[in-house]
Amino acid sequence: MTAFNHDKFNKVVDIPNPLFQSLQGKYFVGQTETIRLGKGRNAWGGLFTPQYSDVHLFVNAFTITNHSDEPFVAEIWFNPTLSGKPKTSDKVSPSNTTLSPLPKPKSKLKFAEFVKDAPKNGVNVFKRIVPPNSTLVSDEDGKYIFSSGGSFVIFLVSPGNKTVKAEVAFGWFEKKGDPII
Repeated sequence: MTAFNHDKFNKVVDIPNPLFQSLQGKYFVGQTETIRLGKGRNAWGGLFTPQYSDVHLFVNAFTITNHSDEPFVAEIWFNPTLSGKPKTSDKVSPSNTTLSPLPKPKSKLKFAEFVKDAPKNGVNVFKRIVPPNSTLVSDEDGKYIFSSGGSFVIFLVSPGNKTVKAEVAFGWFEKKGDPII
């Protein structure tokens, strides 16, 4: 009988890319404040990479939470020009909180409410209907990639005469230099 030789085998561990990015301190999560829309006024939340930052943004996941009894449409835009008075969210964190010091993202999570105008320029790549009292979740595996000065925006379209409340959240990772992983 031949003895089993453990030395002939190598252990291989396959981990998902978001976990790999998190372990390196390059994966971030965040959400807008509660934003309001309705009565012909819209809202938006998005991720924005600073101009000339040499940072590439990889959008991994997003959620849209509807706190109302009314459905509304969410439009996903690449690189639009937006109106409104944007605020920068402070509800952002690296997903790996064991690192010290905690890494900070270069991209900014911004939002605006009660916006009159629709986005201009850019591309409205798809739309989603957000059902009442629910959260729509989309896992994108980092396939939406934006270079310096780019943005990924979720534009929430007014559902009519009622004012509704919503939040938009994102999971993303960032890489300096060449976007090829």
